[in-house]
Amino acid sequence: MTELQAAATSTRYDQADRVDVLGIHVSITNPDHTVATFARWIDQQDRELVCVTDMNALLHARADERLTEVYNTAGLTVPDGMPLVWAGHKAGFEQMDRVAGPDLLERVMAEAARRGWTQYFYGGAEGVAEELRDVFQQRHPALKVVGTECPPYRPLTEAEDAAVVARMNEARPDIIWVGLGAPKQERWMADHRDRLNAAILIGVGAAFDFHTGRLDRAPLWMQRAGLEWSYRLYKEPRRLWKRYVLGIPRFLVGVLRHPPRPL
Repeated sequence: MTELQAAATSTRYDQADRVDVLGIHVSITNPDHTVATFARWIDQQDRELVCVTDMNALLHARADERLTEVYNTAGLTVPDGMPLVWAGHKAGFEQMDRVAGPDLLERVMAEAARRGWTQYFYGGAEGVAEELRDVFQQRHPALKVVGTECPPYRPLTEAEDAAVVARMNEARPDIIWVGLGAPKQERWMADHRDRLNAAILIGVGAAFDFHTGRLDRAPLWMQRAGLEWSYRLYKEPRRLWKRYVLGIPRFLVGVLRHPPRPL
């Protein structure tokens, strides 16, 4: 049994194991288990949706009934953010660890190059998806990217949307990576899950921009200490101040009033 197979079948983790954090059911998982679960889904030709959830995405989701349903019924809702990991620990799941979007993207690309999994990148500003393909194929020459697309910011017409679905299904990717930002990408995935044949749809937000150098990440020690938000706020104060200055107190007060609990 390989390490990935062991992680996917370990009794310490199960796809259904979740912790309730302010009404959002966050998966009890870690990077190894997440990648192993992807491998199982692809091998079984399943059709799953994955939400990568940080504090900001969680607050958006809990305020929207439809988004709450998307997060709570996704194949995995992984904790991208130390506050969600700490919430899981508080509920008794010490084995839970952070599954950050940019890190998961890199991990899966390495595994995909080895296993022959095919990728489709959808999202980002003009040219970003193509640049992301080039970046990863330079790192992993065997990687198979079967499609890239940077949609316009405006809503697509019905005909345009149907054409996107047709292009994706014709390309036959195993994984479609969606970089539209939360919560837009979660709504898009929910609207398209039944129309797309890929085994996995996963929204990774700003990961496209991190890997193409448009954004830089906080040092590792800040990531592990749960301070990555302060680095991003320093870099983009005008865009992000409301997210963190208002969001962090809301999250903390909510968790104090409604402690995380196992499901």
